[in-house]
Amino acid sequence: MEIHIDLTGTRGHRDAIYRQLRTAILDGRVRPGEALPPTRELAQRLAVSRTTVSAAYDRLTAEGFLAGRVGAGTFVTASPAGRPEPSPVSGLRPLPEWDAVPPPPAPFAPAPEFDFRPGVPDLALFPFDTWRRLVTQRLRAGQAGLMTYGDPQGHAPLRAEIARHAGVSRDVRASAAQVVVTAGAQQTTDLVARVLLRAGDLAAVENPGYPPPRLVLGARGVRVAPVPVDAEGIVVGAIPAGTRLVYVTPSHQYPLGLPMSLERRLELLDWAERNDAVLVEDDYDSEFRYTGRPLEPLHSLDSRGRVVYVGSFSKVLSPALRLGFLVAPLSLVPALVKARYLTDWHAPNVEQAALAAFMAEGGFARHVRRMRKIYRERHEILSAALARDFADFLTPLPSTAGLHLSAVSPADCGGLVRAARRRGVRLYSLGDFGVGEQRRHGLVFGYGSVTAERIEPGLARLRALADEGAA
Repeated sequence: MEIHIDLTGTRGHRDAIYRQLRTAILDGRVRPGEALPPTRELAQRLAVSRTTVSAAYDRLTAEGFLAGRVGAGTFVTASPAGRPEPSPVSGLRPLPEWDAVPPPPAPFAPAPEFDFRPGVPDLALFPFDTWRRLVTQRLRAGQAGLMTYGDPQGHAPLRAEIARHAGVSRDVRASAAQVVVTAGAQQTTDLVARVLLRAGDLAAVENPGYPPPRLVLGARGVRVAPVPVDAEGIVVGAIPAGTRLVYVTPSHQYPLGLPMSLERRLELLDWAERNDAVLVEDDYDSEFRYTGRPLEPLHSLDSRGRVVYVGSFSKVLSPALRLGFLVAPLSLVPALVKARYLTDWHAPNVEQAALAAFMAEGGFARHVRRMRKIYRERHEILSAALARDFADFLTPLPSTAGLHLSAVSPADCGGLVRAARRRGVRLYSLGDFGVGEQRRHGLVFGYGSVTAERIEPGLARLRALADEGAA
């Protein structure tokens, strides 16, 4: 183990070594059972005599912090007393924009007993064996290029596969040169804002809508206007004058689940051209459509280069991969690549290469077909149960795609959500996704990570809590 010991400016080297080792043990930086460096090695590293180091070790051994094992070395025996808390006093303060950003959500593990959180796929059905084979093949092949710094735009074979996949499945006509591999929709919004917006510029988001893009924009000093959504999508007439960017989820509005009508899409595209604005189209969950004809993305209808198309593999495969993509007009790509380089350089190379192979050999398409059938069954069970058992205070909104279903209510459901979480049923209130006084009442049910046989028992517990007056 490499242990940092600083003897600069000290006279009593033995005492300094003793104090710093003792502090490291008490702080827990060196844990019980870990071996210390041999006295000869540590003495050479510190440029002191071996006798000096041995004396420090002997004192720690006498006090019960260390124990020697013949032929094995010297090991820590004491348990840490607890690392002291850092001082809360500091003159450093973040920018005011960060005061409005809520803390990150708690890790999703362990999962609740009944997991109705939206946006989470069934990770138990992730193709582990195939993925392990693909990753192992990339490592065994000795592809040294995958173990060094990569292309900020993304692994070239993956960009080619993404362009092909988006073109075949969503009619997104673009080349690999227009694709930038990202860590998901949040990073995409950040990258686009970096290259197109200045602090103080105005952006618009759907209300209710997906919170992270709104928070990303606000944290960059961009003024964010929440725009209402009706049955046809974002209300274009309510977008404020001077808006430079609009973030939308037209294929499956988040969280309402409603698609944007063709008329509204065309109206939004015309508005963007007239106002010299960019539309960030998050086409999340578009792989999972259960009924009705697929709707054309804004990108497919755009003939004037106003749309940045966004996709993600988090909800199809796994959020842990942190892989997504954007498709941008060629005029923006060089700046977006520079912005990606300056933020975190590139996505993990091995995972990108494995995903490219997974898509090239047809595994991704097969996984989507398999999961679409499974999620369709859960969607039908959830829809039927809500219509049967919650008709007195919930009205499900029409939903034909995705991994969640929303239902509106005449009353605030926040109390019911909090009571349900305490009883092992995790879901969200529709009000959690709104901004301002016009928040809608209702519930958002995800069915990606709750199995079909667990849906009705979970809803039964929720119904019992509602009957007890938790709502």
